[in-house]
Amino acid sequence: MPNATVVAVANQKGGVGKSTTAINLGAGLAFQGERVLLVDLDPQGNTTSGLGVDRSAIKHSTYDLLVDDIAAEDVIEPSSVRDLFLVPATVDLAGAEIELVSMFSREHRLENALKTVVDDYDFILIDSPPSLGLLTINGLTAADEVLIPIQCEYYALEGVGQLIRNIQLVQTSLNPQLDVEGVVLTMYDGRTTLSKQVTREVRDHFGETAYKTVIPRTVRLSEAPSQGEPIEAYDRMNRGAIAYRELASEFRRRHGRT
Repeated sequence: MPNATVVAVANQKGGVGKSTTAINLGAGLAFQGERVLLVDLDPQGNTTSGLGVDRSAIKHSTYDLLVDDIAAEDVIEPSSVRDLFLVPATVDLAGAEIELVSMFSREHRLENALKTVVDDYDFILIDSPPSLGLLTINGLTAADEVLIPIQCEYYALEGVGQLIRNIQLVQTSLNPQLDVEGVVLTMYDGRTTLSKQVTREVRDHFGETAYKTVIPRTVRLSEAPSQGEPIEAYDRMNRGAIAYRELASEFRRRHGRT
């Protein structure tokens, strides 16, 4: 039986805190004793740079994993956080979307590549790009679960319906086991009526699927990636760090780990 639970962090809207959540949930889980692999599936490479990996010095990347059949163990890099590892992305990944079109079993490339390392980790988190192309479909096909970050701003739920429909299509044709594991509210500002209103709407819509932990908007949280560190390492007393610690604890409880 595979050991790792594979979770795609997905939302086709950009700027919802997807990479921030992938990095800081991953780091939070690692700090709580889990062995975690982050897969950067986004050509923008925010998860890669946010963990302080120099993209110009990367030997192998997600592109090589998907297109050139390089073994996963040869692509994985350690991060500055113990027990947190990374499959880094470079700008080459932008071309993979086109190259995958003509490939055999194109939707299963990532799933097949991860099979050799799935027993080495407790959790594998996939940071999906903000689109619904072949890269995201590879992430959803490889995953057991989807975690959807939703920002507390206008039109927060716009596009989520389309994402759910796409998840259902993947469930029907490619990955019947796929499950929407959770929805996490990001960029929350308790001073605004809007944030409270969006929180209510999301909880009404998703019920128990929505995480109790809400991620606040903080300056330090947005600064941390530029320092190449998760917020826990950059400023562990920050409200954002505390929230991601709580999210990691809630995530672990949902997965039967205490």
